[in-house]
Amino acid sequence: MFASVTRLRVRSAKFLPLFLWRTFSIQRQVMRAGGFLGGRLLVDVRLTFWTLTVWESEKAMKAFRGSDAHGAVMPLLARWCDEASYAHWHSTSAEVPTWLEAYEHLQAEGRVSRVEHPSPEHEARRFRAPRLSPLIGQSLAPVRRS
Repeated sequence: MFASVTRLRVRSAKFLPLFLWRTFSIQRQVMRAGGFLGGRLLVDVRLTFWTLTVWESEKAMKAFRGSDAHGAVMPLLARWCDEASYAHWHSTSAEVPTWLEAYEHLQAEGRVSRVEHPSPEHEARRFRAPRLSPLIGQSLAPVRRS
């Protein structure tokens, strides 16, 4: 199994409508993606958004990442976000990790993506822990085709 966590902070509310619209499109895409086993979305403070997904393989995750709605939005994130980080790791379980486990991986192995207007936290590679109370998020499950 292969797990992935992303943390994106939208740098201005003016980008939020398009960011959220694209997020809904990507949510539909991921739930139908081959090799997707499950995931979670989290809305954090300060226009920060987290994703956590589990895949059958790294190859399945990369196929999703570069295609359709997700592939189209990736170049826009550099302009929309002032913080963008991610971590990937191999897992022995198909269960979706907890947010705290994902945050530990982000802290230990996290990488930053290029953004046009990086915040000081982004430049220093400081990743704030996710706010879990109140938990505003959603679980994602694969849509099984018949």
